[in-house]
Amino acid sequence: MSQSPLISQQQQSDTQASLLPPVTEETINRAIEGIAYARDRHANEMIRQALLSQETVAEGGSERKISGELRRRVLRTLIHALFRVKVEFPEQIPTTPALVVANHLNHIDPFLLLSELPAHPYYHILGDARTLYNQWWKRQFLRLAKGVIPIERVWKEELAVIEAAKAGRDDLTELATNIQKYVPQGNSIETLRRVDRIAQNIFARGEGIILFPEGRLGNLEGQLSVPLKRGAAIYALRSGVPILPVALIGTQDLYFRKQLTVRIGKPLVFPQSSRPKAQESQKATDELEAALIELLPTDYREPEEPKLLNHFLNHMFW
Repeated sequence: MSQSPLISQQQQSDTQASLLPPVTEETINRAIEGIAYARDRHANEMIRQALLSQETVAEGGSERKISGELRRRVLRTLIHALFRVKVEFPEQIPTTPALVVANHLNHIDPFLLLSELPAHPYYHILGDARTLYNQWWKRQFLRLAKGVIPIERVWKEELAVIEAAKAGRDDLTELATNIQKYVPQGNSIETLRRVDRIAQNIFARGEGIILFPEGRLGNLEGQLSVPLKRGAAIYALRSGVPILPVALIGTQDLYFRKQLTVRIGKPLVFPQSSRPKAQESQKATDELEAALIELLPTDYREPEEPKLLNHFLNHMFW
C-alpha cells in the first residue's frame, strides 16, 4: 500500500528537523551572518552578474574568464601549501564532461575539487551563493575565474532558528522574521528552470559541473545527509552525462598540514531522458546515494596531531 502524501510530507519534515543543528550561540551568530550576507549589495550584484554571464553564454555570447589550467594551478598552490592532499583512484575521472557530485563538509570543498580535477574539461561550481561570495578572497578569485552558478537558498542554521521560534523561542522571533524577509528561498519554478537551462548549456558546450546534493553542510565525517536532492540526477538524465561520485574526507575541521583525501568513485551512467519521470530521477538518486556511502569511511577518526592554525583556516574557508 502506498503512503498518503500527508504522511510522506510529515516524515520528510521530521527528517529535515532531525538534521538541523541545535540552536546554540554559534548557530544564532551564523544565522545573523547569513542575513548580513543576504543584504550585502556588493555580493548580490556579483550573484546577479554571475547568473547573467552564464545566461549570456547560453544564448551564444562569450565570457571572459581565466583558463582552467591557470585556475587549477592557483588553487593547487594555495591548498597544497596549507594541507597534504591525497587523491585516490584518479584514473576513474572521465576525460569527457561529467557531473561531479560530492559530500559536503566545509566551504573549502569546491575549491579542493577544482584544484584536483583536470583543467579540461572546464568545471563550473553550482553552489550556495552566499558561501561562495562571503570572503573577500573568494570574491576576487571568482570574479576573475568565473565558472560559478550561484544558488540562493536558506542555510540549516537559519532553518533551525525559524523552527525554534515556531516552537516558542520568543527571543528568536525577530531573527526568524528577518530570515524569512531577507533570505531568498531560491526554490521558485522560474529559478529552477533558469538554473536547468544554464546547466544543460554547459554540458552541451562540452564542460562539466560540480555540485553537492546534500543541499547543506554535513554534520559528521563519514556520514551523508540524506535524503539527497534530486537535482543532480535530473541534470544528468536530461543531458546524458555521467555522474562522478566523489568522497571528500577530512575537510570538516581544518588545520595546517592536515591530510585531505579526495576519493574518486566509478562514474554512474544512465540512459538520457529529456523529460525524466519521478521514478527515474529517484532511482538515479538512490544509486548515487549508495555510491557515495560506499566511498565514505565507516570508521573515520580525527588524527591525533597538533591543530595548528585551526581557527584561522576554518574561518578562512567558511
